[in-house]
Amino acid sequence: MSVPATGQLEAPAIEALPAAPPDNGLTLLVIGEDPAGSFTVPEMLDTEGNRVRIRTARNLTEAERLLTDDVQCILLDLALPGPCKKAEDELDALHAVLRLAPAHAVLVLTAVEDGERAAEAVRVGAQDFLFRDELDGRLLSRAIRYAVERKRSDLAQRQLTESRLRAQENARLERGLLPTPLLQGSGLRFAARYRPGRSRALLGGDFYDTVRTPDGTVHAMIGDVCGHGPDEAALGVELRIAWRALTFAGLCGDQLLGTLQQVLENERADEEIFATLCTVDIAPDGRRAGVCLAGHPAPLAIRAGRAPRLLPADDNGPALGLLPGARWPRREIELGGSWSLMMYTDGLIEGRVGKGVQRLGQEGMVDIVARGLTAGLRGEELLDNTVTEVRALNGGELTDDLAVLLLDRG
Repeated sequence: MSVPATGQLEAPAIEALPAAPPDNGLTLLVIGEDPAGSFTVPEMLDTEGNRVRIRTARNLTEAERLLTDDVQCILLDLALPGPCKKAEDELDALHAVLRLAPAHAVLVLTAVEDGERAAEAVRVGAQDFLFRDELDGRLLSRAIRYAVERKRSDLAQRQLTESRLRAQENARLERGLLPTPLLQGSGLRFAARYRPGRSRALLGGDFYDTVRTPDGTVHAMIGDVCGHGPDEAALGVELRIAWRALTFAGLCGDQLLGTLQQVLENERADEEIFATLCTVDIAPDGRRAGVCLAGHPAPLAIRAGRAPRLLPADDNGPALGLLPGARWPRREIELGGSWSLMMYTDGLIEGRVGKGVQRLGQEGMVDIVARGLTAGLRGEELLDNTVTEVRALNGGELTDDLAVLLLDRG
């Protein structure tokens, strides 16, 4: 079974990247007591010749008030006592500033003899350190520019890493929600292809499943929840899991579909949401099957020596969720000794043919499958060829969810 390689990226946003410095210069927030006036911020120009604007705060309370959106960098004098004033934590003030301004570039200022403390400040989270006695306008201006760009780069890399982790987690989750066929002992071969219409997703509103019950009957189903969003994908998973549980509990046909309609009505986010469904139960000897259609396209039967043909759909019941108390007749069909049965959603037949408004339709799909059979394709190769040709006729990727499965016997 093939699925796309990426996952749905939907997760809470982390802090935004700091704004790029405006064309009219940088703004620096200086935090330090400097009671003796031993430290004076030199006049600075940025790379464009604009004067660097400077704000000063004597403590963290003033700094919080002055930390507006136009500030790009903070210069913290490590001589400033932190809010906790713990003797064992010489970087208490820095910790407080990093909590206060997690998206801002931070420079620390200290004495030459405190070089180890300055290096520890960088390890904790500051972008760089400067020595108070060696400071001049040119050095500070360059350090500010470097700190701002390094902070932006660090945050961008962090966002990229977190996005990749979320994508991997989503991919693992969505792959886990795709079904694993349970056909041991049936003698049937199974193949499936699945493509969600949502960009960068693994799971769409289409769903399918295949299981073999203890009496030897093979049950298969395929369905389509209207819509393409994550809510529809979640509802499709709920319906698939409910179908599997009800099938193992012994329900089939009209009783099964009626119960699934109740599940849909209780779980859907909107009363306008409905789902089409096709179920097939194949007798233990593999020669007969019962088919129920709930507003869904009829399966395609392929028998040795015959052209592929669609199964009858005149007893098609309504889609789930449309009519309270609806019924879904079960039609008996003869399969014979050697056959293939292809079940699909409308994403396979509603693609366009060329640049006009013509749709492929079921007849176009049957023609594609017939050409593939004539070329000797079977199973996985037949599904791959069919999906590839449908996409080619559409002129590119299909916008609707697509699911197609193939059962083979003999």
